[in-house]
Amino acid sequence: MRRIAIFDTTLRDGEQTPGVNLLPAEKLEIATQLEELGVDVIEAGFPNSSTSDFEAVRGIAAEVSAATVAALARTKEDDIVRAAAALERARRPRIHVFTSSSAVHLQHMLRKSADEVIEQSIAAVRLARHYVDDVEFSAQDAMRSDPALVHRILEAAIEAGATVVNVPDTVGYAIPYEFGALIRNIRETVRGIDRVTVSVHCHNDLGLATANTLAGLMAGADQAEVALNGIGERAGNTALEEVAMVIATRGAALGLETGLCTAAIGPVSRLVSRLTGVPVQPNKAIVGRNAFEHESGIHQDGVLKERTTYEIMRPEDVGVNPNTLVLGKHSGRHAFRVRLEALGYALKDSAQEELFHRFKDLTGRKKDVTDDDIRALAEERPGGDDAFQLETFHVSSIGGGQATATVTIRRPGSEPVREAAAGDGPVDALCQALSRAAGMSGTLVQYALHSVSAGSDAQGEVSCQVRVQDRVVGGHGVSTDVLEASALAYLAALNRSHRWMAQESLTEVG
Repeated sequence: MRRIAIFDTTLRDGEQTPGVNLLPAEKLEIATQLEELGVDVIEAGFPNSSTSDFEAVRGIAAEVSAATVAALARTKEDDIVRAAAALERARRPRIHVFTSSSAVHLQHMLRKSADEVIEQSIAAVRLARHYVDDVEFSAQDAMRSDPALVHRILEAAIEAGATVVNVPDTVGYAIPYEFGALIRNIRETVRGIDRVTVSVHCHNDLGLATANTLAGLMAGADQAEVALNGIGERAGNTALEEVAMVIATRGAALGLETGLCTAAIGPVSRLVSRLTGVPVQPNKAIVGRNAFEHESGIHQDGVLKERTTYEIMRPEDVGVNPNTLVLGKHSGRHAFRVRLEALGYALKDSAQEELFHRFKDLTGRKKDVTDDDIRALAEERPGGDDAFQLETFHVSSIGGGQATATVTIRRPGSEPVREAAAGDGPVDALCQALSRAAGMSGTLVQYALHSVSAGSDAQGEVSCQVRVQDRVVGGHGVSTDVLEASALAYLAALNRSHRWMAQESLTEVG
């Protein structure tokens, strides 16, 4: 069995998903769970792109101990110096240097000759090695490049001191047999390739990212670059959960293995969805809510008689508990704590007590509380440091006509603020009223609602993205009242935007 290193780029390439902006504290929360998942490398960000990214990488580097922490840099001196500074406290730092190798990139983006790019790459790798012992080099758009140039640039990077060379299919152009052939050819002909780790980074523009990644691994690559829920530029990156479970399920046939604790996939997938505001499609492989559901009577009958008739993985293998222990209004703290722990939530006593009170409140509105309801409560975790907290709301709407909403919000230490607004529908009216009350001009750019569990009293879970000034932020809300869930999600987005503004203000003062 050949061990494959898992390089997670959720916090860097994944954050490049349109409308996704993660605060440093949110990146750290995800990084902590990625380390528990057992990923080998966490690409924490691009330090020279913004002060926020620099602080995020620095914070993760100081906290993560088992995984390598990588920072991205172009082949520019200031990028590399900034990446090195962000990684100063990392136990296992890696600087990830990249440039382009395709003719279209060289001509229209870099406007340099192949020889100039190679010389610049050599200098960049040498400088990065001055700061750290682990340097990854990427030849962007390698799949559409002249193979001879890819070989030249990789050989130059290896000679300059690169420890990892990455072969990206940056625009998702490859077909699996082509990509496998590219990696195989690199393995067989590039001088010094036996001294380094060969990595693959595939995008999903044609829906082939996972297939191409596996083709590259089977052809001799040692590292897979992936992102949770497949998020990323355009159609996204190779999904971590897909590569992980293909290898976990078919490892014997592939001769491959990873060091991942796959049972941690579900919780971190849900965390990423909540913090990014990007919902996971219901039929998404591995982590979609329908991934282990059976609607057909034939399928249900088969699974009840023998699980393996229609399931090639167990739900618990990816952090989905198959048992649906139902709790209700008579359930006590002990039963609730045991269920929380069984679902994988280890909370401090104060947080657990606050969650228990929210659970009891839910039982007053919902007769039976399922595991999915408890997960939704545990992952909502409203912050005590929120600038705006919802107190009351009232919505009036006539079918097909205009709706009006009145809301009351409170800022810590201040008197409640009450505002009203009219809109094209109940959600629009609510959002406009909340914007007025918060004194922030927000525009709803994406909205998704789904039921957490079954039944007419099920909780509604809302994910949204809101544009405030020039930034799009995500919000998430859960309630048995879908309008309340919508208000909570929109207000969560305003709170996140407020935290961004406060952080930028502190940065300017500093």
